[in-house]
Amino acid sequence: MTQTPTQPQARAQFTVPDTHPMVMVLGSSDSLLRVIENAFPDVDIHVRGNEVSTVGDPTEVALVQRLLAEMMLVLRTGLPMTEDAVERSIAMLRASENGDVLDETPAEVLTQNILSSRGRTIRPKTLNQKRYVDAIDKHTIVFGIGPAGTGKTYLAMAKAVQALQSKQVTRIILTRPAVEAGERLGFLPGTLYEKIDPYLRPLYDALHDMLDPDSIPRLMAAGTIEVAPLAYMRGRSQPIFTNVLTPDGWRPIGDLQVGDLVIGSNGEPTPVLGVYPQGEKDIYRVSAQDGSWTLCCGEHLWTVRTASDKRRDKPWRVLETKDMIGNLRAAHARRYELPMLTAPVAFPEREVPIDPYALGLLLGDGCISRKNTPSFTTADPELISALDTALPGIKVRSRGGYDYLINRVSTPSDVKGSVLTHPLKQALRVLDLLGSKSYSKFVPDDYLFNTAEVRLAVLQGLLDSDGGPIAQNDRTCRIQYSTVSIVLRDDVIALVQSLGGVAYTRRRRAEDRKQGSALGGHKYDSHVVDIRLPEGIEPFRLTRKREKYHAAGGGGRPMRFIDSIEPAGREEAVCIQVAAEDSLYVTQDYLLTHNTLNDAFIILDEAQNTSAEQMKMFLTRLGFDSKIVVTGDVTQVDLPGGTKSGLRQVQHILEGLDDVHFSRLTSQDVVRHKLVGRIVDAYEQYDDSQNGL
Repeated sequence: MTQTPTQPQARAQFTVPDTHPMVMVLGSSDSLLRVIENAFPDVDIHVRGNEVSTVGDPTEVALVQRLLAEMMLVLRTGLPMTEDAVERSIAMLRASENGDVLDETPAEVLTQNILSSRGRTIRPKTLNQKRYVDAIDKHTIVFGIGPAGTGKTYLAMAKAVQALQSKQVTRIILTRPAVEAGERLGFLPGTLYEKIDPYLRPLYDALHDMLDPDSIPRLMAAGTIEVAPLAYMRGRSQPIFTNVLTPDGWRPIGDLQVGDLVIGSNGEPTPVLGVYPQGEKDIYRVSAQDGSWTLCCGEHLWTVRTASDKRRDKPWRVLETKDMIGNLRAAHARRYELPMLTAPVAFPEREVPIDPYALGLLLGDGCISRKNTPSFTTADPELISALDTALPGIKVRSRGGYDYLINRVSTPSDVKGSVLTHPLKQALRVLDLLGSKSYSKFVPDDYLFNTAEVRLAVLQGLLDSDGGPIAQNDRTCRIQYSTVSIVLRDDVIALVQSLGGVAYTRRRRAEDRKQGSALGGHKYDSHVVDIRLPEGIEPFRLTRKREKYHAAGGGGRPMRFIDSIEPAGREEAVCIQVAAEDSLYVTQDYLLTHNTLNDAFIILDEAQNTSAEQMKMFLTRLGFDSKIVVTGDVTQVDLPGGTKSGLRQVQHILEGLDDVHFSRLTSQDVVRHKLVGRIVDAYEQYDDSQNGL
């Protein structure tokens, strides 16, 4: 009878240092030892004192030795070993034996702390979980795809809270689609938030595990944490007729297309990256204290700061319109300051027929009748000299007192007896200004949307003629301008705002304005504009006004605060995304607003239930210094029949794209009840068998 050769046996010993009690290695009632023995049936394991002896298959013995070494590394950090941790360590070591590249040891996986809160520490429990967590650190967009129970959302939430606490981001945004009710929540009882609460409850529960529950309402009220269904994330929009500033002037936001240029907060053009129609939305009118206003929906985003933020040197925060309603005052002071242009708007240069400073003087104190010779009224010879210099082909001649005629200069080529064209009148005719009365004067578009130098020159001419500095006790100097033309009033405000300033206007009624009896009463109401310009922008050229302005300390810092937010009906709306670093663009009245998520950690949970369009909308909302984590299980899609899952599609579109990572977890990464992993495997086997039929 031939005997089968026996398998060569290997022997090894592992010594546990005296610093670690054996109960920590073996477990209470030898529970950890039993896990090891069950996992390695071909190895005899004996414990005597602090010595662990192993005899058996050489490969298996080597694995046990590695396992014990990894356990000691974990114990040295002060962390306990559990039965679950031992089982997962064994699974990782066996995976490396089967040819999988093991970049991280079990000890490195089990000792990586993400977040400690309320006496517990959140860590990855499997190799894939650690790789998922590391990917979130390394990439801007990470997709966590895998079955239920693999910790996709929970670990992403932990990384979000960690990023907020370490000030890597200024806010957390958590969202998930509410498609279990087809996002048609109207049939459910209760308020809107009561209707959507069940869909967001898992996110709230995770938050309460990681943060002090008392701090969560405060963080949500401040906009630091936002939890909302995906349907509400997309609605940061303005009515389609709302004006947005472009290098060519104002355009309705509904007319914009991807690639068009709009003006950003630095005054420079920035391209539109996305245009997203929103359908009908509830609209609000947001007004500032200087009279400027615009329209937007309740979810539209505003960059703001409070007096407390400024005092503590905290960064600007981003709030939704609806978050500020009912909270606009702090001890009778306006709470939310809005950002201003950091530089004058950089419109492209346009050719103009009249020197801009001279035009400003003529609009202020000039008479530009069709029938008569143009004239000018002033008590400042300095302005007469300026007109003489700035207007070619003319000569300013006194006709007594403060009145001056602007005559054409004769040339040798003039034909005696012929009708001669006055160069100034011809230029005014081109601008459609010839014949304008004091109540109908305006600034032509070629000047309003010209370079900052041209716009400032026009404003200086207007202020040198019809404006002036108003010194105030113990305060900076303000600038005041008055006109009887409503259009010119609005044009002056636009010039000021385009240069980064603010302008307030009020009306003085004609009957309340005193005038000498010889002249009779005033015919028209006067519009008074109070102006503040940024430091470095000179409002006056006239020496006496400029010196008075600077002697009083200049104009101070222009500021805007939100004054009111009021319902304005329902309108068809659209939102845009721009490429500017701060995501701000200039809307009506030179207000700065945006709808892109900057400095935020954004988590989209249950992403398998997004449509392809929703997924694109969500991903293109990514702002600067932000991070997105998308989680979902492509085997549990609840979308209506025929709707393609955005999470399934995006894998084919973005796989391999730089700074985008796909982490795929499996049943081996399930950290709930062990039965969950077996259920997942059973369903996968069933699906495979059905596909094979």
